[in-house]
Amino acid sequence: MDPNKVLSPYEVLVSLKDEISKKDHVKFRDDMVSSIYAQAEEISKKVIKKNNTKKYDWDRKLDNILTSKFTGYPIMFLLLSLVFWITVTGANLPSSLLADFLFGIEARLSALFINLNAPAWLHGVLVLGMYRTLAWVVSVMLPPMAIFFPCFTLLEDLGYLPRIAFNLDKLFKKAGTHGKQSLTMSMGFGCNAAGIIACRIIDSPRERLIAILTNNFVPCNGRFPTLIAISTIFIGGTVASKYHSITATLFVCILVLFGIFMTLIVSWGLSKTLLKGIPSSFTLELPPYRRPQVGKILYRSLIDRTIFVLTRAVAVAAPAGLITWILANVFIKDQSILSYIAEFLQPLGHLIGMDGFILMAFILGLPANEIVLPILIMSYMSKGAMLELDSLKAMGDLLVKNGWTWLTALNVMLFSLLHFPCATTLWTIRKECGSLKWTLFAAIMPTLIAISTCFIITQTVKLLGLI
Repeated sequence: MDPNKVLSPYEVLVSLKDEISKKDHVKFRDDMVSSIYAQAEEISKKVIKKNNTKKYDWDRKLDNILTSKFTGYPIMFLLLSLVFWITVTGANLPSSLLADFLFGIEARLSALFINLNAPAWLHGVLVLGMYRTLAWVVSVMLPPMAIFFPCFTLLEDLGYLPRIAFNLDKLFKKAGTHGKQSLTMSMGFGCNAAGIIACRIIDSPRERLIAILTNNFVPCNGRFPTLIAISTIFIGGTVASKYHSITATLFVCILVLFGIFMTLIVSWGLSKTLLKGIPSSFTLELPPYRRPQVGKILYRSLIDRTIFVLTRAVAVAAPAGLITWILANVFIKDQSILSYIAEFLQPLGHLIGMDGFILMAFILGLPANEIVLPILIMSYMSKGAMLELDSLKAMGDLLVKNGWTWLTALNVMLFSLLHFPCATTLWTIRKECGSLKWTLFAAIMPTLIAISTCFIITQTVKLLGLI
């Protein structure tokens, strides 16, 4: 290169970029952005005149606490745990009331079919199959979403969510993805389908696809009832009664952290293999804290998110109820098709520490995670329609009677956490990606991870003679 040649600023940057190593690329980029902002601040001081009266800079003081590497993570975890606790605790009563109302309608529908002398099979298909499934899905999904999404939107409107992205940016950048994935992951706690839609905020197609494919590793509100019930029976039941709920809640939180860990690990693996690439720049100018707008929060959380997701869930749950009822009530040689499926899956179930009925319940629960436990209970009790027991103790007795141990419970919870997304989420992935290939990959990849995890744990426990 001619030493006397005058280079343009762009040519200077290109030559510098070629000289620095990949290791120093991120530092170079960050220093350049910081320099630009520092110069912009100096220019603004010369142009904008401020009053002599000094105002207390609350935004900066709060950011020093909320984005600190010492206090940022604990506060972030406590706030999200608080939202999670409010969602789980606050949804209990509304879910119970809604279930009573919807199943009260079921009783009236059954009476109507009896008065009309309708065939038993028609009552079974329409009421015990389709309507009962819809009632369960709505009563389990609607209250948690109606609580979680407003809480999440409140944090978003206050200006705290960008701080979460700022705190987690380094972790996701090390995984080869985008810092905004932390926001889409958090949205997945309410509903994975909503988390998939939230991935639109990521501009890079590669990083957006990674966020979509890994969102399933955080449990949605459809999986929390299963995790909480089994944790309460088998984990909380190992300690004194007054510590049941605390122990069970702590174990569910550990499972959530494990899900986040799997999100980072799988994101890293995808970024190094199928979706290689350099993480895109994420220059985040933290917005000021704002006073929340109640009307805006309610509209965005209830209309744009809750109703939208619930509509898709209902659309896939109705056919699931129909298929489940048919499989449970069509008999071949005095045995239902449901039992034949369970027998076929039994060898695989034993290898991964479960049984054929559990795997069958997960498969039939594809349309909605909420119906996995009711299908399993129905199968164990040889009933022709989905049902729930009236207490956790009765459920625990039924599960133990059918050969459950602490290892079975652990594998069921891990499989529930890691397995394929529900049909609503897969439908949303298909809509967002526009690719059947990636939709199938989004179903197969986590299922293989779930099977491998349960297999390793089961075989290790058996090898060590712990059970």
